[in-house]
Amino acid sequence: MKRRVRLSTAFVSFLLLLLTPAPARALDEPERLWLVGERASADGLHLLARRALEQLVQRYPADRHAGEALLLLGKTRLALGEAESALDAFRRAQTVTPPPGRSLEAKFWEGEALFRLKRYAEARAAYDAVVRTDAASPLAPDALYGFAWSELELGQPAAAAAAFSELLKAWPEHPLAPSATFYLGRALVEDKRPAEALPHLEGFVQKHPGHKLAPDARYLLGWARVQTGDARAGLADLRAFADRNPSHPLAPAARRLMLETMVRSGDRDDLQEAYRALMAQSPPTPEGLADAAAVAGRLGRQKDQEAAWRRLRSQFPSHPLSRRAALELAGAAFKRKEWKETVTYAQAAAESDEDAVRAEGWLLAGEAELKLKRWPAAEKAFESTLAVKSLDAGIRYRALAGLGLAHEEQREWRAALTAYEAVAGKSPDAELRAWATERAAAVRTRLG
Repeated sequence: MKRRVRLSTAFVSFLLLLLTPAPARALDEPERLWLVGERASADGLHLLARRALEQLVQRYPADRHAGEALLLLGKTRLALGEAESALDAFRRAQTVTPPPGRSLEAKFWEGEALFRLKRYAEARAAYDAVVRTDAASPLAPDALYGFAWSELELGQPAAAAAAFSELLKAWPEHPLAPSATFYLGRALVEDKRPAEALPHLEGFVQKHPGHKLAPDARYLLGWARVQTGDARAGLADLRAFADRNPSHPLAPAARRLMLETMVRSGDRDDLQEAYRALMAQSPPTPEGLADAAAVAGRLGRQKDQEAAWRRLRSQFPSHPLSRRAALELAGAAFKRKEWKETVTYAQAAAESDEDAVRAEGWLLAGEAELKLKRWPAAEKAFESTLAVKSLDAGIRYRALAGLGLAHEEQREWRAALTAYEAVAGKSPDAELRAWATERAAAVRTRLG
């Protein structure tokens, strides 16, 4: 209510000044325009302020308020999202003698406008000019903060960290100090210096638990601890962050890092917790189910691993991870000598867009078809294997060996001999070469 009354008063004042007949005015025109612009800007009436200030600087460029009006006009335009025209006003203000505002204020705001325009290299130069020219300026800490942020945006985390550190040493009690502490930690993380980031992130979390950047700091703290080998403390930080901020943009990354950490360095209890969490995800994701299968594999729980693969196949049949799961299931079925199940899963894997998965799928299908004595189907599967581009040598010669056997069983002696001789001559597997040499000799005997 107070804000509403304040705005109403400013608006009425503006109208009275604007509508008062000229002979009765106590103020001349430039003074009236300055007063309206200044009061409207102070009350957040930026459109009105801009209109009055633009009239002042255009019609009365030599007025005593012209420099201040240019500076205030730039701030007003910046508040309205007009960064390009604001930049023009700030640069014009710097040509006025004496310069308006506080020491180097127009230069500082030039940097702010350039930063809004994402012209970070120019913004960095403007901020730097403020700090180098007058380190005692009231705006020097803000300029150094803007300089550091420009370095971050330019992908220079080491330079950004140095600037944030300088700000904290020179002005430890400045209102920007908490944010600078967080961004110093973030810059060190981005510069792959997690051990150096830790004390800054720890201090920020302890001193500023209610700060708007506290959730981000907790995430980075967990990440840094994991990277420095303190997996247990890192997991605790990441879990606290994810539990308290489930909708935060970094929450999915935190959960994934937790799982990766538990799989890589967690104990058996951590792995079991990870498996349960992954299988209970709602809604489920193909990545989560694939991770659950990997965790179950680490635990040596084959049935749970296959359950995760089957669920992945059932719920996301066309996903690339589903094709890989089909290949894993085909391999497991082959070990159990369940040939028909092997063929079913292997053919599903063979539909993959990945050459390696497709080749292994066809190879397993062919080898299972041999066990089932379905020679034409085996022959087709091995030929499909050999048709895959970028084929691994081991896969190629296993497929040629299987193709030779399928031809031999169908009494296609010449085709069988060609396949066997290729394996015997070039396979990297000595045992497979010996077997192919023996089969080639037997086929030659058949050919008499």
